[in-house]
Amino acid sequence: MIVGIGVDLVDVPRFERSIARTPRLLARLFAPAERMLKPHSLAARYAAKEALIKALGGSDGVHWTEIEVVSEASGRPRFDLSGSTAEAVAARGITRTHLSLSHDAGLAIAYVIVESGETV
Repeated sequence: MIVGIGVDLVDVPRFERSIARTPRLLARLFAPAERMLKPHSLAARYAAKEALIKALGGSDGVHWTEIEVVSEASGRPRFDLSGSTAEAVAARGITRTHLSLSHDAGLAIAYVIVESGETV
């Protein structure tokens, strides 16, 4: 059963300027493997993390660096949650997440759906 939906839109050039102005943001927002990516990919991952927090209904127990966006062999993006964030998401009854990312024309967007194992 769907228990949350989140969407976020990021202006890539503005995001890139923020990172340039405050380089410590990379360490606060991204897992080590994500920090090597190009700005448009980082912006999309930032949007994904924001959209996940919206779908969860808040950020209690959620830590940015414990939310990693990875690609499956097919290229499909998915979340890899770890630590206390994985525990907090499981405690909310979330059993499945769905993620869609896109970037074009200086914008990055992420759409997230979270489901619980409950059936209607």
